[in-house]
Amino acid sequence: MTDCEMLTLSSSTGQQFKVPAAVGCMSRLIKNMYEDSGTDETIPLPKVKSHILEKVISYCTHHKDNPPKEVDQPLKPREMNEVVSDWDADFIDVPQDTLFELILAADFLDIRSMLDLCCVKVANMMKGKTPQMIREQFNLFNDFTPEEDAAIRAEREWSEDEGAN
Repeated sequence: MTDCEMLTLSSSTGQQFKVPAAVGCMSRLIKNMYEDSGTDETIPLPKVKSHILEKVISYCTHHKDNPPKEVDQPLKPREMNEVVSDWDADFIDVPQDTLFELILAADFLDIRSMLDLCCVKVANMMKGKTPQMIREQFNLFNDFTPEEDAAIRAEREWSEDEGAN
């Protein structure tokens, strides 16, 4: 793969994007397709919308020569720019629906560092919140009966006590 080789990526809407092979190949899916067919064929990405593919390309372009910093584990509740680089914190500062589309795209395209970044953002959004607050934040339905919910709370009482300290 040379720096001048270009790949054509096609989003789910058919919009095409020309990117350097080194940028596109940050995705293991695209890299495998490139190795199988070369640069002559358009690489279809049926699960990635155009506006999300633009963001993915931006991420890969930035990190091609600038690997993302490792995230400390376990994750501590802090501002995103304390956990990741300022560029990554700005990149991931998106509406919740866009964040989830980025997660799906990073998973589909097999871009581990971008998937990790998105998951750190989601984890940060959940830190310090009760299960009910998390359900409201992510529009999740509680399908436990009141009896099941009470039993779970009783089983996990120790973890709620630790969180209060």
